[in-house]
Amino acid sequence: MNKRITIVLSVTLMAVASAVFAAGNAVRGQQLYESRCIACHSVDQSRVGPAHQGVFGRRAGRVADYDYSAALKASKVVWSEKTLNAWLENPERTIPGQKMGYRVTEALDRADLIAYLKEISPR
Repeated sequence: MNKRITIVLSVTLMAVASAVFAAGNAVRGQQLYESRCIACHSVDQSRVGPAHQGVFGRRAGRVADYDYSAALKASKVVWSEKTLNAWLENPERTIPGQKMGYRVTEALDRADLIAYLKEISPR
C-alpha cells in the first residue's frame, strides 16, 4: 500500500512540476530577452528583427515597418505558445527560408521567453 501511495504522489508531483514548467516565468523571460534578444529586437521598435509588442495572435510577417523575408511574408503562421516554441527552437524548420539566425535550445528558456512575450502583448 505504501508503495502505491509513493507512486501516486510521485506522478502527481511530476504533473504539477510539468504544468509549472510549461507556464514559464515572465520575469526570467524578460531577463533572457534583455540579454539575448535585445541586440536584434525591441519590444516597440523594429531593428535587425521586428518589434515584439503584440506578437501573440499576430500573423507572422506582419509588423508594418519591418522588411521580412519572402518566406515569412507568405507564411500562414499565427504566433501562439505552440508556434513561438517551435520558432524559437528552430526557426528554419518552422518557416524554411526565414532570416533569423538564432535558436533557443533550452525548453525552459523558451517557456520563459514566451511567457514574457505573452505578457507584453495586449489581451
